[in-house]
Amino acid sequence: MFPLGRNALSRLRVPSFHQAVARQSHQKGTPDFHDKYGNAILAGGASFCVAMWTYTVTQIGVEWNLSPVGRVTPKEWRDQ
Repeated sequence: MFPLGRNALSRLRVPSFHQAVARQSHQKGTPDFHDKYGNAILAGGASFCVAMWTYTVTQIGVEWNLSPVGRVTPKEWRDQ
């Protein structure tokens, strides 16, 4: 059999029980930095982003083109 075909057939085989147990035993036992602080950093960044956008939107004085209904009164008509 050709080496390429042998390689393809070896990849199709189901792993043995011992290989599966050995693979599962290599999982990390202690939490790393991301496991400990990942959600807190994500929440802190999201709240900072929301706070900065809220400040920016409310303080820079952008005209939001809101409806003038009830705020604008028409001028009186004058005949000339």
